[in-house]
Amino acid sequence: MTRSSNKNRLLAVAGACAAAMTIDLAMEGPIRMTVTRAASAQTPQSHPYVGMWVTEDGHVRHNLLPNGRYDEARGSRESAYRGRYRVTGDHIDYWDDTGFTADGTFIDGVLHHGRMVLYRRE
Repeated sequence: MTRSSNKNRLLAVAGACAAAMTIDLAMEGPIRMTVTRAASAQTPQSHPYVGMWVTEDGHVRHNLLPNGRYDEARGSRESAYRGRYRVTGDHIDYWDDTGFTADGTFIDGVLHHGRMVLYRRE
């Protein structure tokens, strides 16, 4: 493969990943790629909904982490689903790492997510 085609492949990968990372390609010498996390991905979220949310029977548990990630357990299956989330007002959007999306609403200190009702566990 030529140097030019290698650089084009790296540029294509960089374009696909641009929203999640920054790319630095050296113009002379060997092709080099440095990947760093975007600053927004490292900024912790600070809001009253961070923490553990559990259904009344304890079967479903959502741990909303301060870094904008969540970890959902179901029954004895820890980390059944993981992904990122965003809270806007009292609305929450979830993006599972597999591509599944969901949402919910916080009403009077209770999380309504699909047909589930989750309560804050202190």
